[in-house]
Amino acid sequence: MPSIELPDRLLSLYTAELKERNGSYVIEIPSRELQQGDLQHEETYKIALLPAVTAKNEPDQIQDNPKPPVQKGDVRVVEIVTIGQQGDGIAKVERGYVVIVPETEVGDKVAVEITNVTENFALGEVTSGRSNREQ
Repeated sequence: MPSIELPDRLLSLYTAELKERNGSYVIEIPSRELQQGDLQHEETYKIALLPAVTAKNEPDQIQDNPKPPVQKGDVRVVEIVTIGQQGDGIAKVERGYVVIVPETEVGDKVAVEITNVTENFALGEVTSGRSNREQ
């Protein structure tokens, strides 16, 4: 799966379908993205469009409300790809789902236990692995 650089100021990350409507193209923003408080109605935002990447055994159709690909208590090996605004490491798992891992740095490859799961991201705690700081 290709790696994607996420900016520190990323406000929202979700999957949507590009639709044609009256000669224009529209991407609908789910109401849950506004309810989280990062986005404001009638404001202007920059967006980036990325092609959908699906696993070989997943259908190509985008689900309206897919479940997070992790559950509380899962243990995953992840690689930290960027650092968020709060200084926590950010990793990606299936479908670009974000896992936030405190006390890590870009390039760390660690096993994490998932401690909290939301629709858009999960929190993980390092259980083992090698940190770039330890090298």
